[in-house]
Amino acid sequence: MILDAITMVLTLGGLAFFAAGTLGLLRFPDTHSRLHALTKADNLGLGLIVLGLALQAGTPGNAIKLVLIWALAMIAAGTTAQLIARSALVSNLRKDDGDRTR
Repeated sequence: MILDAITMVLTLGGLAFFAAGTLGLLRFPDTHSRLHALTKADNLGLGLIVLGLALQAGTPGNAIKLVLIWALAMIAAGTTAQLIARSALVSNLRKDDGDRTR
């Protein structure tokens, strides 16, 4: 009973972070701040959901598989965000004819 309640709280917390990341994606003005909000909030949200599900996994092997999925998703999100941010930076430099200083 208490384990189910902890699972529900962790899962709802994860969903709240997903919602916050999505709101940041829709509301922030530039690519870099959108990426920051999305990757940070989604990684934490997925982590909370994985923790909640790991409590219900049944066996340690299933819990380890869930944590591995979370780790791979974090690596993929970081790599993708880096590529998008670099592309946005290069695109902005081309629009400004290279006169932009940073």
